[in-house]
Amino acid sequence: MKTFCRGGTVVLLVGCMLAALPVESAYAEGHPAVSFKAEAGRVAISVGDQVVAAYVYQDKAIPRPYFCQVKTPQGLAVTRPHPPDPVANKGNDDHAEFHPGIWLAFGDLGGEDFWRNKAKVRHVRFLKSPAGGPGHGEFSVENEYVGKKGNVVCRETCTYSVYAGEPTAWLLVSRSEFRSDADDFTFGDQEEMGLGVRLNTPLTVEFGSGKIVNSEGGQNEEATWGKPARWCAAWGNIEGRPAAISVMPAPGNFRPCWFHTRNYGLIVANPFGVKAMTAPEDPAVPPAATTVKKGDVFTLTFGIWISDGQTGVAPAFDSAYEKYLKLLAQPQ
Repeated sequence: MKTFCRGGTVVLLVGCMLAALPVESAYAEGHPAVSFKAEAGRVAISVGDQVVAAYVYQDKAIPRPYFCQVKTPQGLAVTRPHPPDPVANKGNDDHAEFHPGIWLAFGDLGGEDFWRNKAKVRHVRFLKSPAGGPGHGEFSVENEYVGKKGNVVCRETCTYSVYAGEPTAWLLVSRSEFRSDADDFTFGDQEEMGLGVRLNTPLTVEFGSGKIVNSEGGQNEEATWGKPARWCAAWGNIEGRPAAISVMPAPGNFRPCWFHTRNYGLIVANPFGVKAMTAPEDPAVPPAATTVKKGDVFTLTFGIWISDGQTGVAPAFDSAYEKYLKLLAQPQ
């Protein structure tokens, strides 16, 4: 089997990363239990006694999988409530069906729009049923990307692994592969492509106490939008306590990411928008086309680090990124 690019893991990192230890030894007996609860069209994810997220795979309003109600280990909601309350989230309640929490979506894949829900990502089956235990749990799914006319653009297989190494941290790893055995398929060039996070209102620049920062020293939308970076993050106070979230594309991706950021509470890591993110008004720059040949496998790697913070102490984004890279280097 040929692989389109290296680094075939989409990784959502939640909480404080551990040092560079083999995964199985870093998350072993004695750590908080990871458990799953099957509900209608979703799986609730718990670490210890705390429900920390929901993986939603069937939703009449949103025809693609996503994670919502994502919380830190201390229960602080870092993603916007889903659906958003128009009073509590006044001004930050737009695009409720496009921005449910954390998602991977594409505004142009095979000429279809999966970002704005004009085409759908259909959950086919669980390849591995959710199963948990001390420090670790896992499940696998198969998805089909289905166009408006019912055509299957490509298939995706994902393995979601949850690790709990300490009471203040949990980690979600999502290994994703895209392929088609029928035809070539192409990722287009738009702002709305890649891995997105919609921030809880208190973490936003416009409506809360938050800041958006990146690895290159940029701050807020004005200095992070359209910029390449190793990571891009938001941090602030929720219910009077500090919390942070950082989006970290892996250097093994087929192309570095630019960031589509908005002060109202959006961070998107986008490796596809060559024109959209760098030269949208320049007619001399053509849109990019990322084509995956029939039978090849296309892979992506992203990390999201979510942390309970310390009052008066800036989050250790660089340290988290370095530990993330060491984790990716471990055998899977």
